[in-house]
Amino acid sequence: MSDLVIRCAVPDDVDGVLSFWRKAAEGVGISDDRAGMDVLLARDPEALLLAERDGVLVGTVIAGFDGWRCSLYRLAVHPDFRRRGVATALLAAAERRFAELGGRRADAMVLEANERAQHAWGAAGYGREDHWRRWVKGLTG
Repeated sequence: MSDLVIRCAVPDDVDGVLSFWRKAAEGVGISDDRAGMDVLLARDPEALLLAERDGVLVGTVIAGFDGWRCSLYRLAVHPDFRRRGVATALLAAAERRFAELGGRRADAMVLEANERAQHAWGAAGYGREDHWRRWVKGLTG
């Protein structure tokens, strides 16, 4: 997909990204709102990568790095553009970003029920680690 452009999101992209996720992403996260996105972009302006074709948003990934962990979230591709290399291009851009920042391993959060995503992550070379479990605690309300 040679006409695909990967770029970092800017604050003006937030509303469009949130709308895009409602169509293209599985599940809803606690930070999937304007406030959460504003914090992400203020903290790490290069973390949210967008894939565009002819100026139209076709994919996203959040590639966050805290100096220790390289974390991937919200890999989403518009249904009309799946299986065309969009996710591959986004992951390659994220992995380059991590390598430039000194990252050593990338982790992805993948919903258990999202079999399509599990296949996509596996095809990209990521493997499930069953000996870990995620522990969470909500910090709001």
